[in-house]
Amino acid sequence: MSEHYDVAIIGAGMSGLTAGIRAAHFGKKTIILEQHNAPGGLNSFYAKDGRKYDVGLHAMTNFVSPKERRAVFNKILRQLRINRADLDLIEQKSSRIAFPGTNLRFSNDEALLESEVEAAFPGQIDGFKRLSETIRDYPDSDLELPYRSTREWIKQFISDPFLEEMIFCPLMYYGSAVEDDMDVGQFVIMFRSIFHEGFSRPVEGIRLLIRVVLQRYRELGGIRKMKTGVKRLVAEGGRISRIILENGDEITADSVLSCAGYPETYGLVGDGVAPDESEFAGQLAFSETIAVYEDLPETWGWGDDTIVFFNNADRFEYRNPSDPVDLRSGVICLPSNFEFGDRPLKEGLVRVTCLANHDTWCGYSEEDYRAAKDEWFDRIQKSILPMMPEVTRDYSGGLVATDMFTPRTVKKFTRRARGAIYGSPKKIKDGRTEWDNLFLCGTDQGYLGIVGSMLSGVVVANQYVLKG
Repeated sequence: MSEHYDVAIIGAGMSGLTAGIRAAHFGKKTIILEQHNAPGGLNSFYAKDGRKYDVGLHAMTNFVSPKERRAVFNKILRQLRINRADLDLIEQKSSRIAFPGTNLRFSNDEALLESEVEAAFPGQIDGFKRLSETIRDYPDSDLELPYRSTREWIKQFISDPFLEEMIFCPLMYYGSAVEDDMDVGQFVIMFRSIFHEGFSRPVEGIRLLIRVVLQRYRELGGIRKMKTGVKRLVAEGGRISRIILENGDEITADSVLSCAGYPETYGLVGDGVAPDESEFAGQLAFSETIAVYEDLPETWGWGDDTIVFFNNADRFEYRNPSDPVDLRSGVICLPSNFEFGDRPLKEGLVRVTCLANHDTWCGYSEEDYRAAKDEWFDRIQKSILPMMPEVTRDYSGGLVATDMFTPRTVKKFTRRARGAIYGSPKKIKDGRTEWDNLFLCGTDQGYLGIVGSMLSGVVVANQYVLKG
């Protein structure tokens, strides 16, 4: 006997959880199926040696005042009936784009970046202002257009290739699944999210956000089954007729929402193509080192940077590297450098994210894999020293804990094809598949980051579950 649901959601990531809230709020019998024991998907947390580490969260984008009722983030919270105060958000101090010989600072006050561009690129400021205003007024309907190259589109505003690369660096690192380019619609979304609105984080990190969202889903009577992976989706008559679970159980549902990814979801339907081998599998994977220090970074003279997007080569190359890790560029995040006020973190954290090669990391033997992690952890830590200010103490002093994830880690815990965090370069913007009752939400719908994932879940549930 299989149990029937109005809505079955594959994955307890942020898009799956928010879709579940919308469906359950309107009385739909809803179940979320998650293969692991922790919710959050690509934005989760784990414990190691008594410490809890965030996964994925450098910062939440789209920070605006609670009074800005038309802002995307505030609209999402109203749809979810979540009190913003419960998230206990704190703002970034300021962040930086660091290229050879040039730095551009930005903060949650967009005027800072404009003044930095004017000082460093005086001949480009008029074009940058036009770019910013065009993005501000960009029609929402145009965000749904098919893929268009931003590399071509941006040249009507910016003529200096160096400034172009500096603008692209943070936006690509925060959300492009396309090598060396971005879709115009996604570029617009990320520019607004980061440069117009800005960064924040819950004081407790991602755990607080997950806890608040989960509590809301439970209050509405939503069902959540952890350690319950989906083995196969059975398609009959143009619809998904049955969901076969890895434990052998079966369920049925009127609507099936998947935040597993585009090639991953199609692989579940059983077209015979493994997700890694699909032409739609992403090619961009990452490694990340986490270093915990007994002192806060501000004691080293590094107290103003919240996030640093760096590139130490003449040109910014955003592509699958030939080396295990590309040390030429990356993201340095200092979680303690938000505006904590009188509630500072007790330890200093430094997280460094770089592009990495999936095939290399997944091809190592277990012994070689451990050795490679040790080697590349040290190399990554040394590679960021030029990005740091002059300090009077040894940067490695006071190191109390470390960890590192690779594309192999991502593959193991998320089953993302090729360990690609940003998923497929082909986005299904309307969420529709060739099966009438199967819809994609999350990364491969084209909504990126934590706020984007939350928005995706709300949009897909509203469009296909509540209106359908």
